[in-house]
Amino acid sequence: MGLDLSNTNEIGRRETRGGSARWGLLISRRLSRRAPQNPSRAAAAAAAIAIAIAAAMDPSQPSGSSADASASSSSSSSAVDNLAAGMAAMSLQDRFELLRGIGEECIQEDELLNLLQKKPVPICYDGFEPSGRMHIAQGIVKTINVNKMVRAGCKVKIWIADWFAQLNNKMGGDIKKIQTVGRYMIEIWRAAGMNLDGVEFLWSSEEINKRANEYWPLVMDIARKNNVKRIMRCCQIMGRNDSDELTAAQIFYPCMQCADIFFLKADICQLGMDQRKVNMLAREYCDDIKRKNKPIILSHHMLPGFKEGQEKMSKSDPSSAIFMEDDEAQVNLKIKQAFCPPTIVDGNPCLEYIKYIVFPWFETFEVVRKEENGGNKTFANMNELIADYESGALHPADVKPALAKAINQILQPIRDHFKNNSEAKVLLNTVKNYKVKKEETSSSPQAS
Repeated sequence: MGLDLSNTNEIGRRETRGGSARWGLLISRRLSRRAPQNPSRAAAAAAAIAIAIAAAMDPSQPSGSSADASASSSSSSSAVDNLAAGMAAMSLQDRFELLRGIGEECIQEDELLNLLQKKPVPICYDGFEPSGRMHIAQGIVKTINVNKMVRAGCKVKIWIADWFAQLNNKMGGDIKKIQTVGRYMIEIWRAAGMNLDGVEFLWSSEEINKRANEYWPLVMDIARKNNVKRIMRCCQIMGRNDSDELTAAQIFYPCMQCADIFFLKADICQLGMDQRKVNMLAREYCDDIKRKNKPIILSHHMLPGFKEGQEKMSKSDPSSAIFMEDDEAQVNLKIKQAFCPPTIVDGNPCLEYIKYIVFPWFETFEVVRKEENGGNKTFANMNELIADYESGALHPADVKPALAKAINQILQPIRDHFKNNSEAKVLLNTVKNYKVKKEETSSSPQAS
């Protein structure tokens, strides 16, 4: 059966067919079999069963037809086996370090460790506002981080914030275009190798409508407990600032994003540093309602643009970043022109790409050069590379070609997918044909 591009629900749900209940129950069984004499494993299995039962009783979870469940049971079973094996092999400290490594900042570390001790399958929340082209931070860094969360035994809920994009006037507020962009982004992550076994894509427009009686009272209570000045301080999450002239919808946005965290029952908020203020608002709200268990904030680093002093990639400046559909020549040119001062590490975007993309992806960084320039060298870690770069033993002329080669290797499977898959090709061409105003591309809220 072909992929129905008109159905906003199909792509997200086909990856989680059968819902959370079957997923949690299967994991619990595998864990029990793998360590029947281990009390901690037994506790993990019991907790996973409880999660499965709770999910089964939740009418908001998609159940799928019996035919769908039967058709996918073999692949699902294999995927769950792999996930359970990974969880059984990892110690508590391993899981903590894997998750902690995602974040430039963690609020709070002791809470994260406590969560992993008490809840074997924590819920991680990530989200994105479909808003045009996808740059490499959104495409590859998110894939890396999601795969780490799944390896650590988390269930990842990715919030496709289509209503939020409309509130923020992305794609001219055209909800159909916004949803098409959302499907395009999911297709990229699939092609990039995101482990979708532990991922659930949820469209905000659908989920909020299904549970409106739960969502809107929560939004109203958050709004009631905060003054306008506090909400305005969160406008950075939309790529705005508190001096901008905002619509009423944009002022309402932070209250909704704060509510999302509780609505999705998230234990961990895994977003960019630019979303920190609204995540802190959620923790403050817990104080207001006397809730003990606060959402843990795991904020990842924001990759800079390629130009000097450019703290963040900008979709309105195509030369500032690599985009997921860039061809090999475009990648080579952008990296060749990138700011990369000799011996200077701080504020060097090329080195940041190596640190946050190349090393997590390949675990090494290979430099090919002539013998008179030092010969070929494979760096095993970032500290080793930094030492050579600061000393001058590694030159920008060595770094740039090696970086371009690595990035092109990462992107090639995505290019091949959109070239060879007819449905994906149609989706990409549709998105490319959308005309997006400059002010609509200045930010990427929720999932930066």
